[in-house]
Amino acid sequence: MASDLSDLLHPDLITVGVTASNKKMLFQQLGALAAQTLGLAGGAVSTALTEREKLGSTGFGGGVALPHARIQGLPRIVVMIARLAQPVEFQAVDDMPVDLIVAILSPPDAGADHLKALARVSNRLRDRAFVAKLRGAGSRDAIYALLTSDEPGTTRDAA
Repeated sequence: MASDLSDLLHPDLITVGVTASNKKMLFQQLGALAAQTLGLAGGAVSTALTEREKLGSTGFGGGVALPHARIQGLPRIVVMIARLAQPVEFQAVDDMPVDLIVAILSPPDAGADHLKALARVSNRLRDRAFVAKLRGAGSRDAIYALLTSDEPGTTRDAA
């Protein structure tokens, strides 16, 4: 399975240094980013992420969360990345606070494609060395380069 996520990403959906004191504030900021970049209703995105989180924490472990929701009016599956300035409590499986959020937004009818996107992203996030590189990336462009490379943990080289 290719680990390149370029079909799900847009550089403007990656943000670093996000300041949020809790999940609600984080989801509001992700909603605002989706509104600005994708033309969606920010409140609807925030509400959808919050409602999904009520079903059970999407805290993945290792300081990473993978919130996801289905959004009316979204033409395709997209991934949003937020690296927090300070970790927030997320009720993660390992009880660690979260500082790296990889949110997946899907159209309501995405079905199996939504699950495939979740699997692809979670496979990348299982690699602790790769997650460390995401945390160490200095900019959204660097994060984008990491996530759009074919090999986990590497960027594309001009050979």
